[in-house]
Amino acid sequence: MDIDGDVEETSRRVQVRFVTKLQPALKAPNTSIAIPSNLTRMSLSAVVNNLLKAGNPNWEPEPFDFLIDGELVRMSLEQFLLAKGISAEKILEIEYIKAVAPRKQEEPSFHDDWVSAVDGSNPGFILTGCYDGFGRIWKASGLCTHVLGGHSDVITSIGIVNPEGAGSVTVATASKDRTLRLWKIDTEEPQDHLTKSRAFKILRGHKASVQSVAAHPSGDMVCSGSWDCTINLWRTNEFDVEGDLVSVKKRKVGNEADESQLEGGAVSAFVGLHNAYLLKFGRNVKQFILHHGIILLEDGMLKPAKIH
Repeated sequence: MDIDGDVEETSRRVQVRFVTKLQPALKAPNTSIAIPSNLTRMSLSAVVNNLLKAGNPNWEPEPFDFLIDGELVRMSLEQFLLAKGISAEKILEIEYIKAVAPRKQEEPSFHDDWVSAVDGSNPGFILTGCYDGFGRIWKASGLCTHVLGGHSDVITSIGIVNPEGAGSVTVATASKDRTLRLWKIDTEEPQDHLTKSRAFKILRGHKASVQSVAAHPSGDMVCSGSWDCTINLWRTNEFDVEGDLVSVKKRKVGNEADESQLEGGAVSAFVGLHNAYLLKFGRNVKQFILHHGIILLEDGMLKPAKIH
């Protein structure tokens, strides 16, 4: 059999046999044919589709990839044979497989980089922070419902600020861009599409990467730790007058929420170089080691503590 595959007669012809491990309906006749050696992947795919259509008039063409000796062919047959030192004097066996369609440009829902932070404390959803600078909210089914965009560097920590919030929750993110951001998420609104959210408050004050963030049980304040060797306390109230108003507009266009965005400063900053303190917050006790100092978070007031 002699098939040109819609290619000009400008090169030598080689004898080939197309084989496949696909289902029987996708198997071409097991006979050798002569084709031009300058055929590329697309032309080879056209040849196979012609063979399949000859056996099935209702065949709908589809793209294929090709392997010779287990290696994908990404050049013309002539170039491949020369590069691999394969003789064209014998029948060449070419395996074909279904081509994998290139991935479409998508919204940043799936993680495009390492996942650097996770919070699974809420039974209804999971929070993740990623090296691509986005935070994400996922349902237990694996559906991404919200993308939190705004950080210019890696998200290092993420957490829920008001776990008992009715109808909505506040989420805090920390980043290597030296800021924290607060996000208001509606948990009762049915989510059948991806929503891109914008922080309602940006917390600036750290001089280096912010590595961790934790919230007071009341949700009124968050605490952050940074590579600048400070621990800062911040108010989370979105109506707090402290800070500079960046945008007073509040609108929603399509699936993208554009809300008021405030810049806030820290309420207090603790530099733990040589001293240790007890800082009472709720019932949980947390320990921070900063150089030679230790800070313990316990159940309202700040007082020195001995270093053991």
